[in-house]
Parts: sequence; structure tokens; C-alpha cells
Amino acid sequence: MKLEKLVGERFKERPADCVIDSHAIMVKGGYIKYMANGIYSSYLPLRRIVRKIEQILREEMDKIDGQEVQFPVVMPASLWDESGRYDSIGDELLRFTDRNNAKMVLGMTHEEAAVHLVREYAQSYTKYPFMIYQIQTKFRDEARPRAGLIRVREFTMKDAYSFHTSQEDLEQYYQRVHKAYERIFERAGIPEVVSVASDSGMMGGSLSHEFMLLTPIGEDSIVLCDDCGYKANMEAAENISDIPRAAESAELEKVHTPNIHTIEDICEFFGDKTNNSCKAVVYQKNSDDSYVVVFIRGDLEINETKLVNYLGDQIHAAVITEECGLNAGYIGPVGLHINAPHVVLYDKSLEGRNNLSCGANEEEYHFKGLDMERDVKARDIGDVNYVDVAKIYAGAVCPSCGKPVITIQKGIEVGNIFQLGTKYTKSMKMTYVDKDGERQTPIMGCYGIGVGRLAAAVCEAHHDEYGPIWPKEIAPWQVHLCAVRPDNEEVKAFADDLYEKMQNAGIEVIYDRTVSAGVMFADADLLGIPLRVIVSPRNMKQGIVEVTSRDKTLKEQVPVENVFEEIQKYL
Repeated sequence: MKLEKLVGERFKERPADCVIDSHAIMVKGGYIKYMANGIYSSYLPLRRIVRKIEQILREEMDKIDGQEVQFPVVMPASLWDESGRYDSIGDELLRFTDRNNAKMVLGMTHEEAAVHLVREYAQSYTKYPFMIYQIQTKFRDEARPRAGLIRVREFTMKDAYSFHTSQEDLEQYYQRVHKAYERIFERAGIPEVVSVASDSGMMGGSLSHEFMLLTPIGEDSIVLCDDCGYKANMEAAENISDIPRAAESAELEKVHTPNIHTIEDICEFFGDKTNNSCKAVVYQKNSDDSYVVVFIRGDLEINETKLVNYLGDQIHAAVITEECGLNAGYIGPVGLHINAPHVVLYDKSLEGRNNLSCGANEEEYHFKGLDMERDVKARDIGDVNYVDVAKIYAGAVCPSCGKPVITIQKGIEVGNIFQLGTKYTKSMKMTYVDKDGERQTPIMGCYGIGVGRLAAAVCEAHHDEYGPIWPKEIAPWQVHLCAVRPDNEEVKAFADDLYEKMQNAGIEVIYDRTVSAGVMFADADLLGIPLRVIVSPRNMKQGIVEVTSRDKTLKEQVPVENVFEEIQKYL
């Protein structure tokens, strides 16, 4: 490839609207061009990187008996009606009506299409197990696209779907996929990716893992324990309370607390810590606007994903009216009365606790000395229901080893795997006949990797102030041939001959054009190609060629007669 023919410009200055480095590098280096919010066109360097990532994906999926298929981008809404997701998924699913007045959707994921493809084929147990996968364009109407290719609306994804006749078989295959994913990220150049237990979200299922590249620019919070190796995302990590019950319980006392509404103010008023208080957080369900009152330890936050998963309904912050019976700023569990349909939940951080402060459900009054076992009665609130809906925090107790050493780091999700169970096969009436002649419902797993996001994550993990440092396996080219002063006949003749030799040998090489050395090397840094070969008049006089690596681990002066062999040896 002659660089002078390469479409796309490279820029000296960092784009002002690019917050993270990988986004800035890809815009500045001529990899992508903004078209609309969360939608980008890509130039040849990125296309070459993406093709190599896709080849790695195909090879690793084929190794675990995957069969490549392709689903449509556009699907009828009736398929999503079958699974129940047409109405349950929010605005991320792009819905439209075609010219025949048929409801359609743009695929943001393809579980429904996978079941549709194989449910007539796989009607006998003899067909199982099997896995199908695709590499396909998807569209998710993200509310807040950000960070270039890290979070977009239109994207390419490898998604795979496996079908099984038993949970044991699914679990065995799940581990095979897990190992395949580890190989994929190692081959792509980011072996430091970690696997964390995760929340299944809208995908459903009983078990899932996310593969996270730990980086300060990540948008996901990862819970880690260095002592035992526990890893989970924030939504899946159980919060363990380590505050014991006091030996003696104080009497429940109502105290006049004028002009005090916040948990911090009431604890200061009582001269106590916020972890010795019980606060109320109120939501309403999206489906019917009924109230959800959650009581939690005063120093903790609600993990809304946990709460949504428990309720099976989306929620929003409550609008507390006079008619509902709640007294904003003074809500507590003793004497609580709500004049509307409601759910009352207690976070596990309150279970067994005593000597707490809380609202008294009366203007300008709070209780102190609250004993959860003594004072919170089922006749006041309905069933006393303790659930884990708290957000874990740095320094919290590890759910695995029980030590208070939890740390929180940021990460970019580069892949995920789910044990879906029968969520889609059952709702879409996919069945097979087992060896005893009985009808059964197959069990599914699904496995995804975003291709563009993976490329951006590699760039984020491996770059310097000048540009990306692409790993050899996915670099757009393997060699960047720089002919400094190609107007010099000796330089041009040698560089031209070397270029032809590399091309004939199947070496991926990009041959730079006639520009100043400063511009040439700046562009070479932005292209991030592993090996740089520099031919110059001074080098020619000495009978050498300079060979350097983009990661600065190699810098050699090679005799001109040996340079081709040295390039082959390095690659």
C-alpha cells in the first residue's frame, strides 16, 4: 500500500471534543469520521484492524464447534412479541413501520432471530448440542453515546448462541467459551482483561460474566478483592454488612427535630454516625406508578439495577403527594401508612440492627433507639422483607472471603457471556423430543464481543502520547517503510526494491510518501505499525538501514544486504 493513496487525513492537534485517548487517536489518526451522534464512518486502517479481529473471532469460535450464520439487521416486531421483549425493552430498541404498515425493529441483539432460525431444525435430541454465531451490524439507540467507539449506536458485534438439552451440558460449554474468550483477548493484544461475575440485565438468565479491561476511563465499576481474587461488576456484587447488633437496645424515643430532613443532619443532631441510621428511599414503578419504599442503612446507596431485578419492573424517582400518605423527609418504618398501592423493602444492612435513628412519619419528628427486631412489625408494613439492594463500596466486606478489603476500579466491557436458560426457547415455543419421546424445552447460552469496541479498547490500553502501539496480530500493516529524501536516487531505488520484495513475500507493508521527515514520523506514530524501516541518504552511505519497533523495544542498524531477512525474522 502506498501511503500517498491512503484516503483520510491525519492531524497534528488533538480534537477538542475527544475526552478519552483512543477516541482522540482514532479521529486524529484517520481511522474514523463522525457522522451522527454515536455513528461513525471508518477508514481503511480501522477496516484492516477490524478484519483481523474478526478473523481471530472466527478461528476461536470455529475451534469450539461454532457454525457461522447471518441474521437480518431488520426483523419483524412479531418475533420480539413472541419473546415479550418488544414492550419490555425501552427506547434503546429502534422500532419503525414499513410501507406495508408492518411493525419492524432494528436488531440490537439477535436471540429471537437465533431461535427462529433453528426451532424447526432442532426438534430431536439427536441434533443437540450446537452453537451458531454471526458477525453482524447492530443498532442500539443509546441515550448517551460517548468515547468514540467505546459506546456507539451502530456497531459490529460477534454474537453466538448455543443450544443444549441439559444445564450440565450448558455449563460445560460455557467454560469452553470462557477459555476461548481468554484466547481471543490475548491474541488481540490485551491479555490483562479480567472476567467478572455480572448482572444479566435485559438478556435474562441465571449466570453471566463480563470481560473487562481495567482502565480509569471505563464507564463500568468493577468490584475486586486482591486477597481472594473475587471479581464482579457493581450490579452483581452482594453488599455484606459487618456492623454487629449492640449488646443492649435503647428505648424507642420520639424526638422533636425541627427543620431537619437529611440523614446527615439528623445524625449530626443526635451526635451519631450515618451507619447507625435507617433512611427511606422512595421510587415508583414505571408500569403502574405504585410506590416502592426502600429502607436502607443511612450511609449506603441503593443499587437500582438490583432493585429493578428484584421488582421485575423499571422504576423512577417518586413524586410524593399529600394523597399518598408519605411524609417526605420523615419517612420511617414504625407507624408507616401509605394510602396507595405499594411495596416496602428492607435492605439486608438493617437486618438485626438496633439503636438506629429514623423518621417518625410525622412532620418535624424522628425516632432514636430503633430496634429492627423489636419495633418493625409486620402489622405496620406488611411482610418484613430483607433483600440485598445496596451498592457495594470500597472497603466493604468481600462476599467471597469475608474480609473488609473490597476495592472499586473502572473498566471497559469488551465481551460478555450469559447462561440464558429457557427464557427465549420457552417463550417462543421451541421444543424437542427427548430419547423417551417426551417434549422438552432446550436451554440456551449466548456470547458477545463488540468488534469496534475491542479495537478501541486495545488502542486505549496500548498507546503513548504520539499515537497507538498496535499489537502485531491486529495492526493494520506489519511494516511502515519510510524513505527519507526519496528524491535521492539511491534511497528511492533501494526502498522501491525492498517494497517489492516485501509485497511479493506477503508482508503487509505501507510505503510512505514524499514529505518531510518530521511529518513522516508523526504519521508513522499515528498509524502505530509494529515495525518501522527507515531508508535515508545518511544510512545508505553507511550501508545500513534503521529498523525500529513502535513500542521502542527494538532499534537496530541492519546492513542493507540483511535487512529483508531481519524483517522476516522479526515478524
